[in-house]
Amino acid sequence: MAYAIIKTGGRQYRIAEGDTIDVDLLDAEVGKTTVFGDVLLHADGDNLTHGDPLISGAKVTAEVVEQRKDKKVIAFKFKRRKGYHRTVGHRRKLTRVKIKSISIGAKKSVSKKSDE
Repeated sequence: MAYAIIKTGGRQYRIAEGDTIDVDLLDAEVGKTTVFGDVLLHADGDNLTHGDPLISGAKVTAEVVEQRKDKKVIAFKFKRRKGYHRTVGHRRKLTRVKIKSISIGAKKSVSKKSDE
């Protein structure tokens, strides 16, 4: 099964065709396609292609499924015996995407070992 590792929003994700993942908020509408160009690694069976740091010409096409918010995260500050406590929270904005295709371009930079 082919998979790739992409970078978006400061995070890295291992993806395969048909996967649905949540990434940081993207400026795209629901139903539109988006392209991730930062492909770090592509593996397909015995073939492994990695970039230095990116694979040139590689791209991953995905469809935007929904714009959503993550679970609420609570940060609670407290100092004992001082009467001080603060509660702050936030919900991270996410975009849910479904991976349609993984393309590594025309150039293959993988060499197989020859039997001697």
